[in-house]
Amino acid sequence: MNRIASTVVLAFIALMLLSSTVFVVDQRKYAIVFALGQIKEVIREPGLHFKLPPPFQNVVFLDNRIMTIESPDAERFITAEKMNILVDSFVKWRIGRGEAQPKLYYVTFGGEESRARDRMSQIIKAALNEEITKRTVAEVISGQRGKVMEGIRAKVVQEAAQIGVEIIDVRLKRVEYVEQINNSVYERMKAERMRVANELRSTGAAESEKIRADADRQRSVILAEAYREAEETKGEGDAKASAIYADAFGKNPEFYKFYRSLEAYRTTFKNHGDVMVMDSSSDFFKYFKGSGAGGAAAPAKK
Repeated sequence: MNRIASTVVLAFIALMLLSSTVFVVDQRKYAIVFALGQIKEVIREPGLHFKLPPPFQNVVFLDNRIMTIESPDAERFITAEKMNILVDSFVKWRIGRGEAQPKLYYVTFGGEESRARDRMSQIIKAALNEEITKRTVAEVISGQRGKVMEGIRAKVVQEAAQIGVEIIDVRLKRVEYVEQINNSVYERMKAERMRVANELRSTGAAESEKIRADADRQRSVILAEAYREAEETKGEGDAKASAIYADAFGKNPEFYKFYRSLEAYRTTFKNHGDVMVMDSSSDFFKYFKGSGAGGAAAPAKK
């Protein structure tokens, strides 16, 4: 019985010793093997690995996934023209994949991610300040935004490499004015838009007057041309009418005189309220006198 118990105890101890010499490296982790407090090996390959049991060797795991550092609030920076702007940024980073990078990261921060984040935030803020202070607001917002991000990334990559960190990407999410100068900026933008609008209105008014003047000129020309053509047509018509009258009345001059006198009578006595004092023996009344009195022969009957 004692032999069985001893065998079980020995088997349990052997199993414990065996389990302390075996460890598994996840594909999302790096493993650092320590021997008596000194870093012996950095394991980047996932799978089953072996080591000596504690206290001779132990293992510390580090996360090798891509992580994000994002500013919780917009930070204030001063541009080259001494204007305050608010900038939101974020950085994608991870522990370096080089031979010495995980070891350097662990030595620098003791494997604490919070310390690494604090240090990276300081590096990012310093790089932002250096790039923004030498550029104007327009350049930071739109004109040279790509160059700003490239400059920040170059500086952050250089400093991050010294602490075992690899920078994947650096981006500016938002760049805007501080509240105190928003109104002045909006007023300046409004004034500029009003100036452009007034210029467009002036140009439009000038073009309108030009078009209206040209239309009036064309109207005058068209009316004058139409009046000329109408007068020519009217003159031709009067000439033809006169020719027809002359031809018709020339065949009987006395009848023509009689017809013209009737026309004169119609025009003269059109208004019954008119009073005329004339000599009854004048030629105007010769057709009132009969054929014998006026001496005018009646038109010949055919």
